[in-house]
Amino acid sequence: MRIRFEKDLPLLLFALVSASALASLPQVESAWNGVREVYGEQDFGLRILREVLLLVLVAYCFLEPRFWRGALSAEIFAFLGLIGAYALFEVGYALYLDLPLVVPMAGLRVFEYLPVALIGFMSSRLGGAESVVHRFAFYLRYYVAVQGALAIAQAILAPPLFGVSLLGGGRPFGTFVSPNLFGATLATCALVFALVPALRQWMFASVFLALLSGSRTAFISSLLVVFFQLYSVLRPRDRWALILPAPALAVGALLLASSPLLSGRDDADPTQDGRIDLWQRLLSSQIDGPQDLLFGWGLGLGSNTINILYGAEYFPGQFDSDSLYLFLLNGYGLIGLLAYVGFLWLTTRVSKHANKALVAVFIFVAGLTFNLWEYFPQNAILMFLWGTVLGTDRMSASGTAENPAVMPGLSHEIR
Repeated sequence: MRIRFEKDLPLLLFALVSASALASLPQVESAWNGVREVYGEQDFGLRILREVLLLVLVAYCFLEPRFWRGALSAEIFAFLGLIGAYALFEVGYALYLDLPLVVPMAGLRVFEYLPVALIGFMSSRLGGAESVVHRFAFYLRYYVAVQGALAIAQAILAPPLFGVSLLGGGRPFGTFVSPNLFGATLATCALVFALVPALRQWMFASVFLALLSGSRTAFISSLLVVFFQLYSVLRPRDRWALILPAPALAVGALLLASSPLLSGRDDADPTQDGRIDLWQRLLSSQIDGPQDLLFGWGLGLGSNTINILYGAEYFPGQFDSDSLYLFLLNGYGLIGLLAYVGFLWLTTRVSKHANKALVAVFIFVAGLTFNLWEYFPQNAILMFLWGTVLGTDRMSASGTAENPAVMPGLSHEIR
């Protein structure tokens, strides 16, 4: 078999992302009929396809000698070893608290797509990341077109199972189990297109679909992408005019996203949000001392995986965290939470990627009200982008400037 790493990787990534169009078909069919199913009843079914494709992707990349020679370096081993050691410590602590093994194992699922980040990192170090992102974005147009056609039909014709859309029907959910997951994915697609200037029109199409979902997180994430696009076209001396009102614009965006007009719900007042009440209750009742604060009060508690498979009340202490940061705090403690935020900040310090701020801020914001590393395919796309940004050093950045990383014939195909 002939390995063509830079040419085949975009296709494999696209196949992995496209698996989301099949993973939830039974639930999508039920939602079209106005019935909201319990996700776990058919969770395994078609969803095993994404795990299979993930294994295919990782196995294919390790067939490339340049990849595995770099991926098995001492620095990467040390980094992964540090993460693995602390994660195993938290598993042991969760078992010490008499949690069933399936609970801490679900807490480890945030690392499931870490190999995709490693693939993105090595792609940058091999000088092919920009080529892969361009080609992947080129393929991603077809995914967005299919999701968009289905979403518009749902926004007009589907029953208002999740609320009323701007077009009069139900809030669109595409091929996902809820409008929130659909909106988060389309906002992430907008981020990918924002990195490829030739596909900017698809960025705006993705932003429109994300807004149509009625998801507040998707709305704010999409506006974040647009904000950075405006920032990049302004002269440096004019950018303060955009930065200074940014906090007020963010608050206004939250209020607008929570209005019945955009959210499609009458119970979306951010001042009475169930998430905020949940977070306050948990932080006041679950932290019993310094040990809970530092190491968490149970790895896997608050996991979307557990809630989907078994229900939020199945295990004592289980709850819907609805935030990556609360999930990290309850599972990995303040140590894990600060390590995650610190590593995200460190990415912006060491990377020479032209869009490092956009990618890092997008990842940070997306985790505020979602445990994004458990949501497929958003987790796969963002992991890859994070890896490519982190792996872009001074040499990679200068090489890209001298030779625009578009594969032969790609610029013609995009146009």
